[in-house]
Amino acid sequence: MAIVGGLVACAAVAWLFTADQASSMSGMGGMAMLGAGLFLAVWVVMMVAMMFPSVAPMVLTHARIVRSRGEGAAPTVAFVFGYLVVWTAAGLVPLAFIQLLGSPAAAPLNGWLPRLGGAVVLLAGAYQLTPLKNACLRACRSPLSFVLSHDFGGGAPAAARAGMSHGLYCLGCCWALMAVLAVLGLMNLALMAVFAVVFFLEKNWRHGVMLSRVAGAACAVLGATILIRPEFFSLLGGPIS
Repeated sequence: MAIVGGLVACAAVAWLFTADQASSMSGMGGMAMLGAGLFLAVWVVMMVAMMFPSVAPMVLTHARIVRSRGEGAAPTVAFVFGYLVVWTAAGLVPLAFIQLLGSPAAAPLNGWLPRLGGAVVLLAGAYQLTPLKNACLRACRSPLSFVLSHDFGGGAPAAARAGMSHGLYCLGCCWALMAVLAVLGLMNLALMAVFAVVFFLEKNWRHGVMLSRVAGAACAVLGATILIRPEFFSLLGGPIS
């Protein structure tokens, strides 16, 4: 209960911070004003808000295993740290994207950006239906199997390595919908909440695999619609116009 409560409390604080930041920013324009370090800090807070509820069963399972060995809380903290390291590194991709959009070199592409955004949404939806997505989702849906098959020994360093391994599987499971979020509005709280619920249900609901496919099909249809009717992009609140 302490572990789950701690993760949920961290997520709640992160949501409050994200809501405060979102009120002072406007899509990509607001995010572009942040320096690289501050952007990554905001990104990590967003990941805590969105991912900690869905990762709680995995962390709890890892804690039970290390506790059965007589180890303390340090390995569990290291596991979560390793997980966040992966998502922090993933934040370099949207950071580079935002900086590219803000550069003069991107000016000639402005007219094509809605269609490029539609292509990203379409490809993200298609990825949801791939075997790679399914493999990553299986790893995230089986906490005990994952922890037992990624046991790198005792102590915090081994736990951090296991956390990074899980972070990679989680990234493989969730990057596509995170790309859709980045395209449609990185600080859009409503979309963040919807995708956070999808991530949680994908990993913890018995119909999660079906939900993943439904989300993929919906994104594919949305992406195709934007490609055909680019003006529809602005109606969705996309940061690119």
